Amino acid sequence: MAKRGYHHGNLRQALVDAALGLIEEKGPAGFTLSEAAKQAGVTPAAVYRHFEGREDLIAEAARQGYEIFADLLDYAYASGKPSALAAFEATGRAYLAFANRYPGHYVAMFESGISIHRTPDLHAVATRALGVLEQAATELSQHIPPEKRPPPQMFAAHVWAMSHGVVELFARGSPGTKSPFPPEDLLESGIGIYLRGLGLVPPDD
Repeated sequence: MAKRGYHHGNLRQALVDAALGLIEEKGPAGFTLSEAAKQAGVTPAAVYRHFEGREDLIAEAARQGYEIFADLLDYAYASGKPSALAAFEATGRAYLAFANRYPGHYVAMFESGISIHRTPDLHAVATRALGVLEQAATELSQHIPPEKRPPPQMFAAHVWAMSHGVVELFARGSPGTKSPFPPEDLLESGIGIYLRGLGLVPPDD
């Protein structure tokens, strides 16, 4: 791996960038603070000026990931408007796109064991990301009769879980798993089946 180095006086961000590279290479539990410091080009003691420990460093990487994730979901949601269905489906595709483009952030967020409640800032931005999905679900669910309408939070959680499952099983090269279909097609068809079951998509001819 190329040494990222410490530049422009931004040691805190240099350490986060180093951690992201190590997370991609070794996983969230596979590196030490000393390794992150070495990648950033500073001594291990310098890390403690900004982070209490390795988990604190990973939490900051996760927080930054959620910022990117929330922005991507928000953009995807807006790009699908004015169709509530298109906006909802776009948020699902954005999940896959994020996992592919930002694997270090994705692992820090979802596979490190770091709770979103670890810091107020992390919780706030994670809640913002989920809020985009819930907003898309709320608008789409208005097309369902009230007596058959699931709570928007449940609606959003189902699609989040489906997206996460496709990413974990088929989009990140998990050992021993292989699908004859692209992850994007798997997710699109899965969401289609789910929405068809709710009466939001016409049945196949």
